[in-house]
Amino acid sequence: MSNTILLTVYTGLYKSDSFLDKYEYQPISITPTKVTYVLHFQVCRLQKDMIFFPVLGLSFREILLSFSEELEYSILGISVVLFLIALCLLIWQIYHYCTRFPVSQRPADILSTRSGGFQYATQTNDHKMEVHYEELSHRLPPGISCTNLGSSLDLASMAELEEENIQGSLRFSLFYDQLQSKLVVTVLDAQDLAKRDFSHSVDPLVWVRLLWAEREDEEQGSMQCVLDEWQTRLVKKSCSPVFGDQFSCTLAEEEVPRVTVRFEVRDFDKYSRHGILGEARAPLNSLKLSYPLELREDLQVPRKDMVGEALLSLKYMPTSQRLEVGVLKVRTVCHPNKTERALYAKTSVTCNHCKLRHQRTEQKKRWEVTVFNEVLTFVLPDQQIRECTIIVSVYEIQPSKKSSKHLIGHIHIKKGKTFENEHWKLMMQSLRQPIAKWHLIFI
Repeated sequence: MSNTILLTVYTGLYKSDSFLDKYEYQPISITPTKVTYVLHFQVCRLQKDMIFFPVLGLSFREILLSFSEELEYSILGISVVLFLIALCLLIWQIYHYCTRFPVSQRPADILSTRSGGFQYATQTNDHKMEVHYEELSHRLPPGISCTNLGSSLDLASMAELEEENIQGSLRFSLFYDQLQSKLVVTVLDAQDLAKRDFSHSVDPLVWVRLLWAEREDEEQGSMQCVLDEWQTRLVKKSCSPVFGDQFSCTLAEEEVPRVTVRFEVRDFDKYSRHGILGEARAPLNSLKLSYPLELREDLQVPRKDMVGEALLSLKYMPTSQRLEVGVLKVRTVCHPNKTERALYAKTSVTCNHCKLRHQRTEQKKRWEVTVFNEVLTFVLPDQQIRECTIIVSVYEIQPSKKSSKHLIGHIHIKKGKTFENEHWKLMMQSLRQPIAKWHLIFI
């Protein structure tokens, strides 16, 4: 009997040839005293290897399929939802970018940014924006801001006038010719006008306006319109000039009590705005003008007259540093005897005493409420917006005449270091949203 026994080991757990080659035939040398020990040792070694490899092979499968199907589908659903949210955010950003930078305006904005200066973008014509501003204009009826007269006044200029020394008087005469239905205004002379500090002289002239009230029984502060306006000749270097200029206007007799004649004495300046030396007023409802009436009135601090109101919208976008001024509606008083007229608005922005290029709206036929619904865009760097003034000037023209431009009035929206307009404050509190508000037009 041989001392070597061939031990056949078979496992049904693996079908691998390499594994069977290793363990199927294992020659084991045994002796009667060692057969049990050697057989036990080989079988234990076989069981150890059989357990190691299945655990190693199943570990990778358990890593890949360690979740239940419900959990796997839940994770997949969450991933799809997050992807859709990211896609929606991307689409919203693209839409927001397109609305802030219309295709027709991007080249102008890019050029203005590269040039480093203040450039004025072209007028926006986005249909959706026009519809949005039109909705705003319908929501806000005229007259809601009539109680806030100070918001539209140029407060700084009025304060300067009060501090200046207003002195002197103006002599004029008024006469109403009933046969010809004409009002005759004659500017005679002025006395003791204030001198300029730097030249100790003055070059006076007088600006005459006929203000027609919408209703005869209205109190001061009612809405008016300018029937006609004239300017006297210039008298150089005289504190007591003599003018002798006469003007006339066709006016029905029943409309005379509604008229106020406003005389504004100005100091001519060739290179800048004319200085204001004072004003005098003559309401015709308390005067008898059947014969020439000569009056002398002391000059007073000029005050502004309300000639209309306008619905404006403001929107500021800090990211693109753009300010949008929307001219939505303009309400003015129109004399019934006036011929067909047209209106347009000119908007300019001044930042830190630096005036940007202005832009005007299209001409619209004048009605009691003229609808524009136009948006004008300015590029304003954030560091330059600390002191800013928006000036909207409304003009009247006669289409048949080219040189018939006539100023109706101004709107001032100011933001300074210590003073901030209410509309401006609302705009800064609601960035990227148009804020509409009615403003009074003064002259």
